[in-house]
Amino acid sequence: MSQPTSGMNLHGAVDLSALAQSRPGQAGNGGAPGAGPGAPAGASVPGELVIDVTEATFGDLVQRSSQVPVLVNLTSARSAASAELTPVLEKLAREYGGRFQLANIDADNNAQVAGAFQVESLPTVVAVVGGRPVPLFQGAYPEDQLRQVLDEVLKLAAQSGVTGVLQPSGEPAEGAEQEPEEPPLPPLHAEAMAAIESGDLAAAEEAYTKALKQNPADGEAHAALLQVQLIRRVEARDPDEVLASAAEAAPSDLEVQLSAADVEATTGQFGAAFERLLAVVGATAGEDRDRARVRLVELFEIAGPTNPEVGPARRALASALY
Repeated sequence: MSQPTSGMNLHGAVDLSALAQSRPGQAGNGGAPGAGPGAPAGASVPGELVIDVTEATFGDLVQRSSQVPVLVNLTSARSAASAELTPVLEKLAREYGGRFQLANIDADNNAQVAGAFQVESLPTVVAVVGGRPVPLFQGAYPEDQLRQVLDEVLKLAAQSGVTGVLQPSGEPAEGAEQEPEEPPLPPLHAEAMAAIESGDLAAAEEAYTKALKQNPADGEAHAALLQVQLIRRVEARDPDEVLASAAEAAPSDLEVQLSAADVEATTGQFGAAFERLLAVVGATAGEDRDRARVRLVELFEIAGPTNPEVGPARRALASALY
């Protein structure tokens, strides 16, 4: 488990390692040679900037994501939006100079991969960092918003120690040499990250709480604390049971609906979580309504400003309250 960030969540719903290891003919240490997990920032990783991936080569993608973040673009020849988005992503992959790899996957011909990513519409774009999926968006996006999303992915990757730079065959690793190293984490942030890596979420929560007491304006610590608290709330519960209980309960059943919204948020389904909590706000009053509002605002911060569902949900909350 890696350190959470304000905009994205590594606590994904899909275990990609199982799919990667199930590919026939894959070696146990698949992926490109070069920098491995924990390698120095900006270490050179042999590999192309843009690749086509199939179910047979998916294991290489997962392995490489421990060295450099991978942006997975699930497309279809039947989708006009796919045809619009893919050239823009390929342009940005070249522009970012190897700081991420773009993996194009034909969802029609690779149904198992599409199923693993829980694809509902095409194109669907997901980041993979350290073997864990980070749901990003569906459909075509304007280039300026794509840059914001990519910057959030790179920030998450850096905090997770995935800082390699691709070196295409036959090209010098100029980008790796020119890319400045990430500044060291503040001591309490580093303490929290180490606790998360060891699976001690209680210690991570304590470290982030101390960081906020020292500096109440530390936005990174606040967002990370919210995400650690979110994961702690759901880690001991069965997601299917929680969602099934919520489906049978009324919107005013606060505890059940809060738990279900937490499950949806940890699996990247922020829109569903927002919709659920907005229904709770509309069905409750007093202290219960305020608790639903607070949880909704916390999920806004965890989802981050680049999530396209945050803005409409904020406006719906304001309308419901005032």
